[in-house]
Amino acid sequence: MARIQPERPISKPSPVESSSRPPHSSDMPIYQYKPDQESCADCVAGFDLLQRLADPALTRCPACGNPVHRVISAPQVVSGQSHRTSESHVGRHGFTQYKRAGKGVYEKTAGKGPDYISGD
Repeated sequence: MARIQPERPISKPSPVESSSRPPHSSDMPIYQYKPDQESCADCVAGFDLLQRLADPALTRCPACGNPVHRVISAPQVVSGQSHRTSESHVGRHGFTQYKRAGKGVYEKTAGKGPDYISGD
């Protein structure tokens, strides 16, 4: 699907806001639209649009003006601990994970790196 830019600029969050939120988080949802009839190259396969919740749904393609409708799409739901980094996943994907063993000392829990890292 094509991504059509919103008509107004998107404000960037302050450094305080952005540091406390995951990098993929957004204040506005991305809506999917599909054309009601033959349309331009921008909307023939549908398109995504970043909009505020309070904004009305588009009725026309911003590029060609042909009628479009909003499509209800399934949200991504992550349940359980499967999205977290586990020791088995870390090592299998070539990373090394360390656990703090004392002040300035870390011991390896997964991966192929050195057994210990010391700040001394």
